[in-house]
Amino acid sequence: MLHRAGRTSWKRFARVLVPSVLAAAALGIGMAQGALAASFLISGQKFQVALDTLEVRGLSIYSTVDVTRQGTLVPVAVTGARRAEISGLCQSLVVPIPVLGPYTLRVTGGGRRHIEARNLFLDATSLTSGQANFNDLEIGVAAGAVSKGPISPGDRNSRFFDPNGFAQQADSALLRDVRFTTVAVSAATFNVPDLDLRVRQGRHECF
Repeated sequence: MLHRAGRTSWKRFARVLVPSVLAAAALGIGMAQGALAASFLISGQKFQVALDTLEVRGLSIYSTVDVTRQGTLVPVAVTGARRAEISGLCQSLVVPIPVLGPYTLRVTGGGRRHIEARNLFLDATSLTSGQANFNDLEIGVAAGAVSKGPISPGDRNSRFFDPNGFAQQADSALLRDVRFTTVAVSAATFNVPDLDLRVRQGRHECF
């Protein structure tokens, strides 16, 4: 059970996050000119992740910049969880195919049993939640001082990670009706019961 639940505004967090993201993006000039090396390369395609519930033990939220293989910079807000229980997973990616039109890769899971993850990271360009409850919440902590939730080792060692940048953390959190637009997801472990992967013609996005 989660106790002493509180709420915070994701829009307010995003406004405070902007200066940190811009500072990190400025470092991208050096990488684009070959002065810096990227530790994690993404495809750059955005995909949707929808969750009925996301219960987290050890939450961190911080900003960084992901980089595509072509060198494009993508500012993201990373949501990290030491341990997470998820219900109602949906992940979708629409791929345009010449002549055939759009096809959707759609993954679902956790219908009857909870998905369990450890050291989960979602690199998102947007996040909404119908309800977000936090325990022992701290907003405005320096990213390098985050202790309640995890920081991805690849991010911590990246030149795009600002240890003095803005971050948020909580001992625990419960989010309902969660929608991420993401460019990357990683986890130390990710156990998905009732996994179902389908490729369908047309657009069949999660939201």
